[in-house]
Amino acid sequence: MEKDLQVVGFRIGDETYGVRISAVREIVRVPDITVVPNAPEMIEGVINLRGKIIPVMDLRKRFGQAEIRADKKNRILVVELHNRLLGLIVNSASEVLKLPPSEIEAPGNMFSDGESGYVTGVGKLKGRLIILLDIAKLLHRPEFGRIEEAAEPVASMR
Repeated sequence: MEKDLQVVGFRIGDETYGVRISAVREIVRVPDITVVPNAPEMIEGVINLRGKIIPVMDLRKRFGQAEIRADKKNRILVVELHNRLLGLIVNSASEVLKLPPSEIEAPGNMFSDGESGYVTGVGKLKGRLIILLDIAKLLHRPEFGRIEEAAEPVASMR
């Protein structure tokens, strides 16, 4: 019997997304963010997380959300990408969701190529749809290379 897929669930707008729990290091409240001059538009700046400097990107902007308001439910998902940490601002992050493999469907033609190739599937859970994302593919764009260079290697976090 296949094991359930465990994902961290988070919301952007009215949609629920999920990323593999293994990709998420932690979830933190949004602290003061230091703006970095000449950073790509989606990059909000950097934060100091227990002495480590972590670049922060607003995933809501990445997904084209029109209206972005700061609110106390906003969270930063701290994810590991190529042995570096990166923060992703989302509207809210709550639970670990367990999806049985039988309730996950392939992404289909709508998500398969181009800009949305980072969607790995759509999970069904208690009447909700959860769009499953591959963080590495989502953040694989030339402008993010500069941000990755700014991030400290994970090895220095220990």
